[in-house]
Amino acid sequence: MLPAMVADVKLDSLDERQRAAVVHGDEPLLIVAGAGTGKTTTLAHRVAHLIEQGVRPERILLLTFARRAAAEMLRRVDSLLRSRPSERAASGRVWGGTFHAMATRLLRLHGEQIGLHPGFTIHDRGDSEDLLDVLRAELDLARGARRFPRKATCADIYSRCVNSREPLEELLDRAFPWCKEHADGLKLLFRTYTDRKAEQCVLDYDDLLLFLDGLLAEPAAGPRVRARFDAVLVDEYQDTNALQADLLERLRPSGRGLTVVGDDAQSIYSFRAATVRNILDFPLRYPGARTVVLTQSFRSTPQLLDATNKVIAQARERHPKDLWTSRPGGERPELVTCQDEEQQTELVIQRILERREQGIDLRRQAVLFRASHHSAQLEIELGRRGIPFHKYGGLRFLEAAHVRDLLAFLRLVENPRDLIAGTRVLSLLPGIGPRTARALLDPVVAEGNFGSWRSARPPAAAASHWPTLIALCDELATPHGPALSAQVQRIRHFYAPLCEARYDHSEARLRDLDQLEQAAAAFADRATMLAELTLDPPQTTQELAGQPSLDDDHLVLSTIHSAKGLEFDALYVIHVADGNIPSDLATGRAAEIDEELRLFYVALSRARDHLTVLFPLRWYDRPVGMGSRHSYAQLTRFLPPSVRAAFDERAAPHGAAPADAPTADAAAGASIRKRLHDLWS
Repeated sequence: MLPAMVADVKLDSLDERQRAAVVHGDEPLLIVAGAGTGKTTTLAHRVAHLIEQGVRPERILLLTFARRAAAEMLRRVDSLLRSRPSERAASGRVWGGTFHAMATRLLRLHGEQIGLHPGFTIHDRGDSEDLLDVLRAELDLARGARRFPRKATCADIYSRCVNSREPLEELLDRAFPWCKEHADGLKLLFRTYTDRKAEQCVLDYDDLLLFLDGLLAEPAAGPRVRARFDAVLVDEYQDTNALQADLLERLRPSGRGLTVVGDDAQSIYSFRAATVRNILDFPLRYPGARTVVLTQSFRSTPQLLDATNKVIAQARERHPKDLWTSRPGGERPELVTCQDEEQQTELVIQRILERREQGIDLRRQAVLFRASHHSAQLEIELGRRGIPFHKYGGLRFLEAAHVRDLLAFLRLVENPRDLIAGTRVLSLLPGIGPRTARALLDPVVAEGNFGSWRSARPPAAAASHWPTLIALCDELATPHGPALSAQVQRIRHFYAPLCEARYDHSEARLRDLDQLEQAAAAFADRATMLAELTLDPPQTTQELAGQPSLDDDHLVLSTIHSAKGLEFDALYVIHVADGNIPSDLATGRAAEIDEELRLFYVALSRARDHLTVLFPLRWYDRPVGMGSRHSYAQLTRFLPPSVRAAFDERAAPHGAAPADAPTADAAAGASIRKRLHDLWS
């Protein structure tokens, strides 16, 4: 019988395996949680249980891969502790957030012990690419008989090396073979990149983890950081990379107090250096670790689970588990063969509207695809028919040029040594190019303030903006300047005419900045806002505005990667053909094909009640109606006959013949064949 204080967190609402995970002691624990098996519920109950057992909330570290995921989990913890008034606000004291947010917080507190100024600013991926591009040009690396990798590729190589802890030559040989001959140039570029970031007092996204690793490795600083925590819990452990796994081991060297939750079947982020080996090898890294496997699904129907279990059973390596559910009834998933993309689009829209009439709102339905461009024709047809949709997996909100412009102003006044932010700001002014911007910024970087600009002579075209820019920077750089939302408002006022002169659709862009101004009021200060938007960027302005209103009904279109963690009543997976799923760019090695299989499993396992998988036979090189060049596709290799047995297979119905179409005349056909036969008599 459970002690009274344990019963307070309502363990009777959990199944047997969930309870075992929640009440486990402090030995290392791996919770393998299949899709829809209640991992969030289990992890929230475990945090609440630890608090009830006397672990102080501020000594608990909860790591997730999104800020909202941590907030939702801690909200559940509070609701579980509601019977204890003194502990209801415990979540406010738990260290909850992403790996990078946790690293930022610890480096602000302890970074000076390894020579890191606590006022560092953070470069996002775009900033890193821009700085690499500047250095690439400075070092004249593009000069030569063979083309040197562009900035995005350089940033990708750098990031993969840092996070995978793989030597550059090995990474190039495995993932970037076309760049192997540039290994020496890349090493020079990355050394210079590292030095330049130090001069500008900036860290990039990957540096946050690298510097925390260095901090934990320091004999003096490491024990002080480790002593902060009694329990460390990690969500989505299958998405961690080698560096993150090493960080966890430095935080809990023996594994005591460490709980990780994940599903090897949903490890799909190797392009971010995540490795499925972390979750598969957890028992080897922490001998004596206990593994609890959650197999009761609370999401999908038995028929859908039968199909998804058969799909993932094809994986070469995995933690064995067959998901089951107590949900009754349900329909089998359908596998529909279409003649072409046009017919696929027509059938998807027909199904969506039918289910809407049956009471399934648009927002409870989703269309998933492997690559963002796979939805192009569907988007056009949805727009033509006036069906609202939100798309995820394309351009993120913070990647939009006008948003990056405004944030560059904030970053520049926060850290005048940030050369990339300063270059972006000055390049907005007419007449100022990269060379002039660099000349104006060099003394600012050296002195750490904007004093040199008062005596500077900008180009004539920028002269009218120059005094206002100096006054704006001086005002916002003042320690006790305007409130953060007022700072954004002042920047927006200065920026508006520059935006109108520089970009099309400026009205819509400025509305985005209005939303950003309102969002600024929720942050404690400028540094916090910049860090949080960089570490956990919103996809759209809707995320800044909070949850949509009840009447904001829209269909969801999403890449499979962006849909991970979500669920929908009705789901449509399109373009399920070899070359798309698996992608023809990810079939070079067995490990890549395994990840593509897991990606397909993630797509199918988002469905609660209805699942439709669509396969167009004919694939056009250009949109239908613009040309006739096409090829015939093959159904994905992940649906062999043994797996297809779990699906209802059918062909999409052909369109009805026009009302005035002539009646077929079999005799006419026979006459033509006879004349053809007589040709050879």
